[in-house]
Amino acid sequence: MLVNDLRPGSTFLYDGNIFVVLENSFSKSGRQQGKVTVKVKNLRTGARVEMTFTGGDKVDKAMIEKKDMQYLYNDGENCVFMNTETYDQIEIPVNKLDWELKFITDGIMVKVTEYDSEILGISIPEKMELAIREAEPAVKGDTTSGAQKRAILETGLEIMVPLFIKEGDKVIINTNDGKYFGRANS
Repeated sequence: MLVNDLRPGSTFLYDGNIFVVLENSFSKSGRQQGKVTVKVKNLRTGARVEMTFTGGDKVDKAMIEKKDMQYLYNDGENCVFMNTETYDQIEIPVNKLDWELKFITDGIMVKVTEYDSEILGISIPEKMELAIREAEPAVKGDTTSGAQKRAILETGLEIMVPLFIKEGDKVIINTNDGKYFGRANS
């Protein structure tokens, strides 16, 4: 596959690792051959890096398989997921799922990603609905535009929310940056 064809979401093999493209850009000046710059995530280590290729370079496409599975529990060392059709269970080390664990709750459906039967991790939706477990009370008179307060989600993640959000409310969280996106329709 030509590097010029890399788009966000594309997966490829390079230097013995598997990467997914997060962002891409192409630049060309004068008679020089164009350069393709991609921000990528290493699917084995989770590291995010930027790579620059010369237009026309080639990389091997990685065929990533995604399977729908249900999150069952975290035993402290591993997270257990189950295929709801075959009831087969797999374990993924907790340290591979540091970011994703901030958003998933028992019973939620996720996509487990595999390459050549090697489990790489999970992918979760870009936006998730979660309940507020704790919220600071709104300070009377604090009505500045965009005022926010601290709140803790049911998963334990601490976020900033608008003053009108209270304990028990359901909110939508952007899983890319872990920030409040909006109030969920109750």
